[in-house]
Amino acid sequence: MNKIYIISILVIALAFGSCGEDFLSPSPTAAISEAGYYENEDQLQTGVINMYDGLQGDNSVGTNDNRAVQIEFYMAEMLSDNTKTKSSEGEASQFEDYTVESTNGIVTDYYRSMYDIVFRANTVIENLDVADTKRAQFEGEAKFVRAYAYFNLVRIFGDVPLIDRVIDPLETDEQFTRVATSAIYDLIVSDLTTAVANLDNGSKNRASKAAAQAMLAKVQLTLGNYSEARAMCEAVVGSGEFSLLSNFKDVFFNERNEEILFAIGYTSDDQLDSQNFSAEWLNAVGRTTGVNYVTDEAVAALDALGGDRTEFSYRQDALQTEFNQVVKYIPNGDDDLGIEPVSSNPTLAGNDWIVLRYADVLLMHVESIMAGGANTVDGAAIASFQAVRDRAGITTPVAEVTKQMLLDERRVELAFENHRFFDLKRFGVAIDVLTEYSNNNGYSFSGTDLLLPIPQREINLSKGELSQNPGY
Repeated sequence: MNKIYIISILVIALAFGSCGEDFLSPSPTAAISEAGYYENEDQLQTGVINMYDGLQGDNSVGTNDNRAVQIEFYMAEMLSDNTKTKSSEGEASQFEDYTVESTNGIVTDYYRSMYDIVFRANTVIENLDVADTKRAQFEGEAKFVRAYAYFNLVRIFGDVPLIDRVIDPLETDEQFTRVATSAIYDLIVSDLTTAVANLDNGSKNRASKAAAQAMLAKVQLTLGNYSEARAMCEAVVGSGEFSLLSNFKDVFFNERNEEILFAIGYTSDDQLDSQNFSAEWLNAVGRTTGVNYVTDEAVAALDALGGDRTEFSYRQDALQTEFNQVVKYIPNGDDDLGIEPVSSNPTLAGNDWIVLRYADVLLMHVESIMAGGANTVDGAAIASFQAVRDRAGITTPVAEVTKQMLLDERRVELAFENHRFFDLKRFGVAIDVLTEYSNNNGYSFSGTDLLLPIPQREINLSKGELSQNPGY
C-alpha cells in the first residue's frame, strides 16, 4: 500500500463502451501530482473516475501488477469448495490445497490493490471542498468505494491497517499498525450510511443508493445485526427499481440490466480497460492448465439444485473432458448455449464483473429474517426465497426455509461470483464444510486458513512492526 502516494490522473475512463454514459472520457494527462491539482468540480470528477479505474484493476496482459478484483476469485472461490486449479501448479495451487504462503504474489497484489483503491477514495474525500453541485454525490461514491475495499480486506485478512485519510509515506504508524476488525467495520458502516444518504439509483457501473444499501445489508449480516440488514434489503426491494430477469443467461450477457445493482465495467479489445480473468478460467487461449475450474462438489450441487441455472454455470472442458469450466462471463462465446463472443481476443474480454445483484438481495433478505436461526416459516422470507427458485424453473412451493437450504441456494444461484467462501464463514460452517472437503481431496485445510497471511513484503517494509496472522 505504500507505493502509491502521488496520483496519476491518467484517468482512463472505465469502460468507454462497457459503461455507457456512466463515465466521462477526459483526455489523459501524464504524471500530474495530486498536490494542488484539484481546484474545481470537473477536476475532482477525474479523481472519482480514477477510483473506479482502481476497482477495475489492470489486465495481466499489460505490465502493471495491480489487478484488484481481477484476482479476487482466488480468495473467494478457490479457497472454498467451489473451484480449483487444473494442474495443481504454481502459486495458484496454494489456494486450492490450503498451503498459501506469506510470499504468495497473488496475495500481495490483492492486498496492495485494495489499499491503492483506499488511497484513491481518500484522495477524493480530502478534496471535496472544491466540489459544488456534486459534492454530496462524490462523497457518497468515494465512501462506497472505500467501504468496498475495506470490507474485502477485513474479511480476507482480519485486523488490517486503517487509513482514512491521505497520509505521507513516512507516516509508518498508520500504515503498519493493524487495527481491530471492529474499528474497520465501524468505518465501513459509517461510509455506507453516508453513501445511502447521498446517492440515488442512476447508475450500474458507479456507486448508487441501492448498491450501498445492499452492501450495508451484507456488512450487517456479517456483524449479526439482522434487523438492520433486513431494513436495507427491504429498502432495495421496496424501491421497485430492480427485478429478476426471466432468463438467467441474460444476467451475465445483457449488461447493466434491471437485476444489476453494481458492476465493475470493462471494455472489449482494449488492453487498458479489459479483463483477462475470464480467459484464465476457460483455457480460452488453448492451454491445458488453468485456474478457477469447477470442483466435483460444485458440479454435484448445481446438478441437483441448479435448475435452469446449471447450463449457464458450468460446462465440460473440450480439451480435457474430466474438467469443468465456469460459463458465467465466458469471453469467447458458446454456440450451443447461444452466447456470442464478447471480444475478438478472449484475453481482452469486456464482460462486466457483477458485485451486487437483486437475487443476492432477495437471499440476504431471507437470511436477515432467519437471524442466524436454523429455519423459518416467515411468509416474507419464503416469498423472497421462492422468487429466486421460480426464476430457475424450480417452482415447487416450500413450506419453510432451513439454514442449509439457504446456503445451498446461495451456492447455486451465485456460483463463481465470489460469494462462496464468505458465505461459509458468515453462516458459521466454514470449518466443518472445508475440513470435510479438504479431507476428501487430500488437502490440508485448518482453521487458520480462514484468514490469508499479511504479505511478507509488507511486513518487511514495516521492519517487523506489522504482525502476521496465526498459522503463517
